[in-house]
Amino acid sequence: MLFSVRFVYFCSMTPPEKIILGIDPGTNVLGYGVLKVQGRKASMEAMGVIDLRKCTDVYLKLGRIYERVIGIIDAFCPDELAIESPFFGKNVQSMLKLGRAQGVAIAAAICREVPIHEYAPLKIKQAITGNGQASKEQVSAMLQRLLHIPAESVLPYLDATDALAAAYCHYLQSGRPAETTGAPHSWAAFVKQHADRVH
Repeated sequence: MLFSVRFVYFCSMTPPEKIILGIDPGTNVLGYGVLKVQGRKASMEAMGVIDLRKCTDVYLKLGRIYERVIGIIDAFCPDELAIESPFFGKNVQSMLKLGRAQGVAIAAAICREVPIHEYAPLKIKQAITGNGQASKEQVSAMLQRLLHIPAESVLPYLDATDALAAAYCHYLQSGRPAETTGAPHSWAAFVKQHADRVH
C-alpha cells in the first residue's frame, strides 16, 4: 500500500506533456514543425517540409498536402495545431493559393479532431523576435537560440522554421511567462504578475 501511494505521488509530480504541430502553408513548399512541451520547457521534436514543386496539377497538390499532413498528425499525435494565416499581399492569386493550402491542412486536423489555432505572420514574428517585420532568417536564428537547435539540424528551407515559429508562438500564447522566454515584455504580463502594484 505504501508503494502505491508513493507511486501516485511521483506520477502527480511529473509535468504534463503536450505536442504542438506548427504549419506554414504553401502550395509549392509547405513547412511543418513539431514542438514538445514538457511542463515549462519546450523543445523541437521534428521539423521538415512537404516539397510539391514537381507536382504541376493544382488539385493533386492539395490532395497530397492533405495526405501528408494526416500522416504527420498520425506520426506525432499533436494535441494542438498552430497554423500561419495567409497574409494580405498585393498578389491576390498567391493569397488564394495559400488560403487553399491552409484550408486543406486545417481539414486534415479537423479529420483527426486536433484543435486549431491560427496566427497572423506579424503576430508570430513579434512573439519570436519582438519585431513584427523580422525576416525569415531572423526568426530562424532566434528559434535556434531559444530551442537550442544545432545549426546542422536547420533545414535549408525556411518554411520549416516558420512552421516551428507558429508552434512556438502558440506555446507562448498558452501561458508561458514572457520574461523567461526571450519574448518581449507585455503590459498584460506585468499586471498579472504584479497585481498589488497596479491601482
